[in-house]
Amino acid sequence: MTTKIIVAGAGLGGLAAASCLMKAGYEVEIYEQSPVLAEVGAGIQISANAFHVMRHLGVDQELLKVGVRPGAYVFRLHDTGEELQRFSLSAEHEAAHGAPYVQLHRADLHDILAARARSFRPDVVRLNHRLTGFTQDARGVEARFENGAVARGDLLIGADGLKSVVRRQLWGDAPATYTGDGAWRLVVPVERLPTPRLDPVMNVFMGPGGHAVCYYLRAGALLNFVGIIETDDISEESWTLKLPWEKLKKDFEGWHPSLQTVIDCADKNEVYRWSLHNRAPIRQWGEGRVTLLGDSAHPTLPYLAQGAVMAIEDGAVLTRALGMAGSIEDALKLYERNRVDRTAKIVEQSTFNRRLFHLPSVQAMRDAFASRNEGEDRNKWLYSYNPLTVDLA
Repeated sequence: MTTKIIVAGAGLGGLAAASCLMKAGYEVEIYEQSPVLAEVGAGIQISANAFHVMRHLGVDQELLKVGVRPGAYVFRLHDTGEELQRFSLSAEHEAAHGAPYVQLHRADLHDILAARARSFRPDVVRLNHRLTGFTQDARGVEARFENGAVARGDLLIGADGLKSVVRRQLWGDAPATYTGDGAWRLVVPVERLPTPRLDPVMNVFMGPGGHAVCYYLRAGALLNFVGIIETDDISEESWTLKLPWEKLKKDFEGWHPSLQTVIDCADKNEVYRWSLHNRAPIRQWGEGRVTLLGDSAHPTLPYLAQGAVMAIEDGAVLTRALGMAGSIEDALKLYERNRVDRTAKIVEQSTFNRRLFHLPSVQAMRDAFASRNEGEDRNKWLYSYNPLTVDLA
């Protein structure tokens, strides 16, 4: 009998997991609370560890067409632009790990994953379905929605994000602690930017009390800017909150001229900022026939560029676990056992990077990067992981 899987949430993780599962022969239904299937206008990075899954799903060439393959990851001082360290993300990354590093517009990646999921089953995504709760027994799971609908299946995957209904019913709300950081985001069409422009690399400008990240999207047509600043001005934990451009300009006063140019060329009516909150990773994700995936299990700060990557890895490993174990319950335990430590390490490393990128003096930053090789560390354990082939213990 075909196993039927209910996925709560049609974000990047939910869509990728659904396609992995359908490719493996499972029946899948995705329930999404929003009335439209869309993503916000921001950048995202897919390193080799997730790109393996994109290739497995057959969307790798589409991603390469709309993405950018940066030459390197470069750490700079916030005001002078002095380079403290760099490591390759181009040919060397692909040679070492068997897949490229690609930077994308989130909406492009979401559209491609949604189309791939619908290629398996045109009606796989059900919109306007806000999950309110679930029940389970030895025969299966029943998911209930605000509109009165009910979905029945053999297992439920909570891919419903930061404010997960599935996690809350299983384990309660994840306590959130404000990090002290506000994150500005904007994208600028490159034709607005004077030459010379920033090199096509992953630029991280670091200074006391903040850092800024710049990289290109849409085959180089857009420049993505994310500026993190320490602030007591706590706003919503929302990607869609607009704040005045003048506040952004003031927050980065005195930073490198190339960043000033990006800020000056931005659409002043399309400037967003959200407050970053931290949550400790949980050690138990599921119970019985229900489990978590992506941000619902391991929300992370955006300081290692691995949030979506972890969710994509989750879906691939979960699919493999279902094919290996003798029962759904055992499969979910196998999945959890093989994901908890890795995702916790990524969450903790992201939190550590917040301190590293905001050191209080130039000398402290020089000393920190002189004593650590960021590329060597990430290549050793982060990018080298392949969720399609890693041994599952």
